Amino acid sequence: MKKLGIVLMVLFVSILAACGSNQQNDDQASEDKKESKPFTIGVIPVQTEGEIDEAMTKLQGELSNKLDRDVEITTFPDYNGVVEAMNYNQIDMAFFGPLTYVIAHEKSGAKAIVTQLIDGEPFYHSYIITNTDNDWDTLDAFLEQSDSKTFAFGDPNSTSGSLIPSIELQDRGVFEDQDKNSFESVKYTGSHDATALSVQNNQVDAGAIDSAIYDQLLESGKIDGDKLKVIWESEKLFQYPWAVTKETDDETIDKLQNAFLSIEDESILNAFGASSFTKASNEDYESIRQAADKQGLLSE
Repeated sequence: MKKLGIVLMVLFVSILAACGSNQQNDDQASEDKKESKPFTIGVIPVQTEGEIDEAMTKLQGELSNKLDRDVEITTFPDYNGVVEAMNYNQIDMAFFGPLTYVIAHEKSGAKAIVTQLIDGEPFYHSYIITNTDNDWDTLDAFLEQSDSKTFAFGDPNSTSGSLIPSIELQDRGVFEDQDKNSFESVKYTGSHDATALSVQNNQVDAGAIDSAIYDQLLESGKIDGDKLKVIWESEKLFQYPWAVTKETDDETIDKLQNAFLSIEDESILNAFGASSFTKASNEDYESIRQAADKQGLLSE
């Protein structure tokens, strides 16, 4: 009887050990399964040109190597699509415009972790440009007899192509929205390069554009610097952020930041008009948050 009790005790301990081992195996399998899932990144359509695809393929490879995990990058057709993708947990990270970032932060708690440096600084401007054939060299001159002028914004959710210049025009009393303004007409082109070409080809009298993209388009020869001039420049704006979901752990954030900061591939950097990347935080976008709030964009 005593021997039977010892046997039963040994058997019981063995079962407990097996259960514990199985649980550990299940936990490890669950973790392995989680790591085997691709890390997904959504990118806003900064330009309509397709050359960014090659750079995204290279970036995908670099990040996959640094994270030791498959990375998939998808370019979305519009700014709002990236916000909604993160809002519904369809992507793990996104390259946002500053305005779309603060909206995503408000909606889903997105966290900015990286941005690009342009000539060593994490800033850019909103420009208003016009064709060099036009007589006006300042925004004040352009706005004289505004009822005979046409104007173009980029994407409605663009910071430099819509939000910041619309506030400037609003403060000058000539613009409220696409239907209520003092211009002959106002249109949204959907992208910065489309705006630049519309102005260059005299399809509109003036338009708003990202300064870094404007310089990039000039350098690449996609637009003609002899046919365009800047008539207004905003204050400094903090560059476009790469942001992760609020659930992203600190270890993954560190890996991502280190991966971006180590990028030296010129084709990747050129795709963003960048000299390199640097760390970013939610606080860097406070001025954009205030501008968006002023326009009622965070209460929708």
